[in-house]
Amino acid sequence: MEIYLTWISEHLLAVIATGITAVLVYHYLIEKETGAKLSKRYRNSIFEAQSKIFLNATQYLISGNKDLAIKEFLSAVDINRETIETYFALGGLFRSNGEIEKAISIHRSLIARENISEAHRLRALKELALDFDKGGFVDKAIETYKDVLKINRDQFEVIGALCRIYEDTEDWDQAYNYRIMLSKVGHQNQAETISHILVQKAKQYFERGEFKKCEEDLEDAFRFAPSVSAKILRLKLYLFSGDIEQAKFLLLEILKEHPMYASFIFVSIAEDFNSSNADVKKSYLNRLELVKKYFLEMNDKDLISSASVVLSKVRLLKESGMIENAFELLAEWMGQNKNSSEVMKVEYIKLLIELNKKDEALVQTKSLLENLHQTLAKHYCRQCGYNSDSIFWRCPQCHEWETIQFRWKV
Repeated sequence: MEIYLTWISEHLLAVIATGITAVLVYHYLIEKETGAKLSKRYRNSIFEAQSKIFLNATQYLISGNKDLAIKEFLSAVDINRETIETYFALGGLFRSNGEIEKAISIHRSLIARENISEAHRLRALKELALDFDKGGFVDKAIETYKDVLKINRDQFEVIGALCRIYEDTEDWDQAYNYRIMLSKVGHQNQAETISHILVQKAKQYFERGEFKKCEEDLEDAFRFAPSVSAKILRLKLYLFSGDIEQAKFLLLEILKEHPMYASFIFVSIAEDFNSSNADVKKSYLNRLELVKKYFLEMNDKDLISSASVVLSKVRLLKESGMIENAFELLAEWMGQNKNSSEVMKVEYIKLLIELNKKDEALVQTKSLLENLHQTLAKHYCRQCGYNSDSIFWRCPQCHEWETIQFRWKV
């Protein structure tokens, strides 16, 4: 099975081309039998000419030469301008070739036809929306996608496209509405994604100091799913309100469920608090220090076994100027974990240098360089493999939510 899937992925263009050709040939076979106004001899000559053109176009597509394939399809249009499938094939090729204006022109001409079926008109409208979308005409793409939904609301791909656009533009109200719509027409559970969207809405209120609205959206987020982003924002709200005990309890819960997120929990709760009230901001930061202290004093065996938790502790100790403590913690951990990751070894060498332990630092550096894989510590998306040093709850490449993973490399 895997062999077949690999072959299909490597020859995707050929598969698409064969599919297009099959549809077109079927269309002309039907036309050949039903074209009563044309003589049999004339119909046969058209069919033979078009068959040759489609064969040539398919060969060009298989070889990856889209420009010559387009020329062949244009020839097919010249022979018979009533062939709808040829126009769809041509419009799709123009779009995939980056010739968006030509694709738009073709699909608009199909929509304007008087003798076109409603099914073909709807298809042309969807293709036009895709043209606008790929061309970066966001407003027109949204408008056209919505026109499609006015005709047929059960268009999973169209609703999904609108979700993606509104999430890209951070219009969280509309993103929420269309995710709800998507959950009604699709078979996939959208609860986790809807939770993340509501968290994004809540974060905007938090950043503006509208904490009541923030709490309302956050409650809705938890009703859909207790996502990690929702828990981290609730942690920030506990810090703001001064509920330190609840903040500590929630921090422990997040770390036990998702220890890999330790490295950026504190980054997340420290950022975006830009209160104009100096006293409020000072109180928040003081409470944050209390939670950091609680984290540093944690001695849970399960947590201490996590490299992410240990690394987070080491970095927090360094930020506080407690270099000796950071070194002792990391040295003990590495003594118990002989196959430490390269990230931990690099952090260890940094501490040796800062403590002026130059001889040992030199020995450790030499050992590291001999085995270095020459990669960097990054976050990555488990869905599509996208890499980034930044935290992302929604992957910028495949647009999936909460697929972020931490790769322990250097």
